[in-house]
Amino acid sequence: MVVIAYACIDPYLETPPALSSWGQPVKQVYLDQNHLVSQRPQLQQLLQDCATTPPNTLLVRHLADLGESFVAVMQCIDTLEAMGITVMALDHSYCSSDNSTTTTDRSLLMQLAMEIAQQHRSYRLQAGHAQNRVNVLPPPGRAPYGYRRGRDRYALDRTTAPVVKAFFEHFLLFGSIRGAVRHLEKSYGKRISASTGQRWLTHPAYRGDLAYKDGSIIRDTHTPLISREEAAQVDRLLRRNRRLPPRTASAPRSLAGLVHCQECQSALKVARVTRPRQTREYLYLRPITCGRSPSSCKAIAYETVLNKTINLVCRNLPNAATTLNASPVDSLKERLLTQIKQKEATLSHMPHLIDQGIFDEATANLRIYTLRSEISDLEQQVSQLPPENFLQIVQTLSIPQFWQDLSEAERRVYLREFIHKIIIIRDGNTWDIDIQFVF
Repeated sequence: MVVIAYACIDPYLETPPALSSWGQPVKQVYLDQNHLVSQRPQLQQLLQDCATTPPNTLLVRHLADLGESFVAVMQCIDTLEAMGITVMALDHSYCSSDNSTTTTDRSLLMQLAMEIAQQHRSYRLQAGHAQNRVNVLPPPGRAPYGYRRGRDRYALDRTTAPVVKAFFEHFLLFGSIRGAVRHLEKSYGKRISASTGQRWLTHPAYRGDLAYKDGSIIRDTHTPLISREEAAQVDRLLRRNRRLPPRTASAPRSLAGLVHCQECQSALKVARVTRPRQTREYLYLRPITCGRSPSSCKAIAYETVLNKTINLVCRNLPNAATTLNASPVDSLKERLLTQIKQKEATLSHMPHLIDQGIFDEATANLRIYTLRSEISDLEQQVSQLPPENFLQIVQTLSIPQFWQDLSEAERRVYLREFIHKIIIIRDGNTWDIDIQFVF
């Protein structure tokens, strides 16, 4: 039994179907592009070949593949069935062996007409979205808060963009999503949830990029609300907060979530203690889940641990930073930049390839879109590498006066940036601390 297959695809929307996708061995596959057009050379070739050597069965994915309208589809089916060919749709919407060729037995014609019309509408909608995606136009739907839809790109909304900008500035300053959410409600009367704030921080649109349904991201398509440096810092803060419990990430004290006891392996929480008829409060660090007797792991004064931490950071951080082997980072960055330059060179040659006839316009546009998406991924990897002035930053952080001039919220940002854990080492009634840096 000879089986052939036919498909009509949109090159912007899908790739040619694999041979294994037809469900049975296929002798030949006829493939046309640009779905909703009447000029289908491969379909015409199929009809000519069937007139000379008709196969037993023709497989199609959907009946809508056989024409741009219901009338065209039914005419094609009638022509093929008149040659004794069984037409079978893989979506089970039609099979010649289940339907008589007489008009009186075609009671499902109206249902077929509606299904084909629905398929054509779906193809038309998806093809339009794919065309906009290849042309780097905004995806369908409402523009993100802070933007409005322009003619061919997102444009800043002068009334709401300052609200989003203030949210990012507050988060970059204090590193707390919930704190930034409260700041918006207090200063601008804008109420959002913490999950919405999380989506704002990771939304590509606020960085000047467009994200599409296929997962591709195209950079520098419109005016951003934060710079690339700020976006990289946001990513670092989010990665740092993921290591901490949710409430600890926005705790007001800089040591919250960082201190652990070596004896009982418990994290230490910040406890506030007050005395009757006195306004002054005292801060202590106490184990959360200590399995030992209560007197074994006693509470420790918070300020004492903070001062010891600052002194140890100023003494050990420069040495820890200099021990970093910078060559792998440099080589990785150089390799990424080389790949970016190669893809940009290929991108610049695309117009010449079109003029020479090597690529048609549809294939070239799709290749340009893919190259821009790959370049965006590489540039994102470059932005996540450590900053080039890392050693200069470390020198500043090794000055004790720098820490004394910071607030608790500002200390929290810096300490969590490079400290993985602060360990309390007990020796009887005495104790000391040790610091594990993230690097």
